[in-house]
Amino acid sequence: MSGTLRISICDPNEASRENLKKFLVGMDKTWLEADCSRYEFFREIVGETTPDVAIVSLDTDIERAMGLVADISREHPNCGVVVVSSETDGQLILRAMRSGAREFLNSPVQLEELVSALDRVASSSTGGSQKSKSGVIIPVAGASGGVGTTSVAVNAAVALAQNPERSVVLVDLDLALGDADIFLDVMADYTLLDVAHNISRLDLALLRKSLTKHSSGLFLLPRPVQIEDNATITADDLRKVLGLLKASFSHVIVDLSKSYNNLDMVALEAASTVLLLTQLDLPCLRNVVRLLSSFERHEGLRERVKVVVNRSGLEKNQISLEKAENTIGGEIFSRIPNNYVVISECRNNGVPLIEQAPKAAITGHIVELAERVSGDSTMNLDTDSKDKKSWLKFLSK
Repeated sequence: MSGTLRISICDPNEASRENLKKFLVGMDKTWLEADCSRYEFFREIVGETTPDVAIVSLDTDIERAMGLVADISREHPNCGVVVVSSETDGQLILRAMRSGAREFLNSPVQLEELVSALDRVASSSTGGSQKSKSGVIIPVAGASGGVGTTSVAVNAAVALAQNPERSVVLVDLDLALGDADIFLDVMADYTLLDVAHNISRLDLALLRKSLTKHSSGLFLLPRPVQIEDNATITADDLRKVLGLLKASFSHVIVDLSKSYNNLDMVALEAASTVLLLTQLDLPCLRNVVRLLSSFERHEGLRERVKVVVNRSGLEKNQISLEKAENTIGGEIFSRIPNNYVVISECRNNGVPLIEQAPKAAITGHIVELAERVSGDSTMNLDTDSKDKKSWLKFLSK
């Protein structure tokens, strides 16, 4: 259970306790150690299970619950205590914090607030030395149409999903012309529209049932079927969807549209890392400059953008890497070689690169790229080095 947040809860109210359990069981990076319906037993349970987080509801008996919070905080300083109450009185919140609680949540608990609170408790417990327990969001964007964003998004997502310790979902945000489902040859029962319109009724278990699972282990949330339905998905809908996905999956890959509309910007602003694909031609590089300039107006976004050259070597008269970096005013993070024949075969057959062409150079470069942005890899690979062939060991298995 390495990297998993272990949680025990105490709530005499069965309905609210079951609601908490439903959320916690559905999260990918949490483990429910114990649930208790009696305040007088919970202190002993915490001593036996030594959880990372103890969640205590105050509502049934505030005095006994406060005493319990103080005892747990004193006896188990490494256990972060989160309290839950339907009361919002400032004095009650202050009292809970003075008793040792690290977070205060309003009842009924909302999933996004619970995820954020657990992230903060996990971070403070490790002195900020560990990454967030929730997932990372990685949008794949393009400097122009036709630069291969879907190919890279799909195949990078499949590469990430090969690690059994990861759970990966791909969201197709090209609502008009997205074709991630074609690349994977899957027929989805539900789309982004279905999830967005039912977000208030979904828990994490139902969310996973609404996704389509590919044989590679990757989950897919495709674009709506009817183009006219696109306008009914709001930015707020998408924020909630991404919040749920981030709570349930270790990696959320988002294939953006090329319009950089409100929904695309929601995904970009939620991103841990952004892959911005370009080709080594003047129109694409000019758009990279424009996009990077625009991203600077969104706090912290520019620093999260990694520029990736796709189809490197497509033409003999391509702009040089050095000139491209001078043009965009920054470095190229990675280069993916051109292999139109293999990519076309993969798309037409609905088979990812790892299966269709496991030993092709393009496959190795995309695997390396996925590892470099995964957020949990210790790899430091140079995609241009002829000496570093560690990815071949993976591909030859």
